[in-house]
Amino acid sequence: MPRVLRIINRFNLGGPTYNVAFLTRYMSPEFETLLVGGSRDETEEASDFILNNMGVVPVIIPEMNREISIINDIIAYKKIRQIIKDFKPDIVHTHASKAGCLGRWAAYRSGVPVIVHTFHGHVFHSYFNSAITSFYKTVERRLATKTTKIIALSEKQKEELSLIHNISTPDKFEVIPLGFDLSHFHENIDCKRAKFRNQYLIEDDEIVIVIVGRLVPIKNHNKFLESIKFVTQNSSRKIRAFIVGDGECRASIEEKAKELELDFVDFTKEQRKATLTFTSWIKKVDEVYAGSDIVTLTSLNEGTPVSLIEAQAANKPILTTQTGGIENVVMPNITAKLSNNGDFKDILLELVQDEDMRYQMSLKGWDFVKDHFHYTRLVKDMSELYFRLLNK
Repeated sequence: MPRVLRIINRFNLGGPTYNVAFLTRYMSPEFETLLVGGSRDETEEASDFILNNMGVVPVIIPEMNREISIINDIIAYKKIRQIIKDFKPDIVHTHASKAGCLGRWAAYRSGVPVIVHTFHGHVFHSYFNSAITSFYKTVERRLATKTTKIIALSEKQKEELSLIHNISTPDKFEVIPLGFDLSHFHENIDCKRAKFRNQYLIEDDEIVIVIVGRLVPIKNHNKFLESIKFVTQNSSRKIRAFIVGDGECRASIEEKAKELELDFVDFTKEQRKATLTFTSWIKKVDEVYAGSDIVTLTSLNEGTPVSLIEAQAANKPILTTQTGGIENVVMPNITAKLSNNGDFKDILLELVQDEDMRYQMSLKGWDFVKDHFHYTRLVKDMSELYFRLLNK
């Protein structure tokens, strides 16, 4: 039985954690997998329940943090080398940047026969200045020469990584989209809708607009706030906006809401109606989608945004910025409107005003994602790749 050492930066609430959990749990018995990860960032919601629900017990390396730290990174690297020595994997598969750097170098130096890396996103635009971005590209190009196969989550991401950022040649890449268990997003929608709207004091004629994810600069929540302000000034329809999630930008987003004179409330502290509601993290996010009418994303850079896949599973219309691999995650102009010309607020206003448009966009989401993004397809694709690489 081939052995796989799977290494991820950290177990935060998001697509990468689900990805590694499904692969660890369901690639057995063909593969024996040991899952290793770093510590969760304190600003992020815990995702222990994802691993616990699947019976996956990871090895934690506390020193493998998101930030660069020479001392901690050296300790984490040495621990990975020791794990490789003890576990003797046939494949080391790393996920995301820090794990990809430390894990791939350790695997290469340890003589592991197959080294695989998944880009769940990248930091090659909209994160850092040009000097830092150039440094990261140089590191990734060097690591690519030590990697047997690089996995992109979409054709668009593969194109960006290979042809635009020149991380490696196209033949080094394999496209394998993420996979999830999406059934609960499509079940009991009416009951979940009633529960969410009752909890947050939402009237039947109020249109709920949500954005789900970490409150970090790359998610660009200011665009969301500006668009909500624009809609309140130009629409006769009653709207409620919800920011679901938390993170380092929480205070600055609240300041922006004050600047725009948006009435807002932290619902974890005060239960009242407001134009804008901060909910913090909600584990039963399927209830959020069920209770919403429009799901938005305003990111400057994305890999495979899980919130858009989940929204389609709940048959909700989407408005998103067009960046990264988003055009491969949604059905443009069918399940989602894509904005790339500064027209985000105008499209949002149109969606609020046009009930029939929202209805038409809600018809195809589940049929699209249930086949493209199910975890059984993910496991099958990954198994086929592993065996192909091992047979070489």
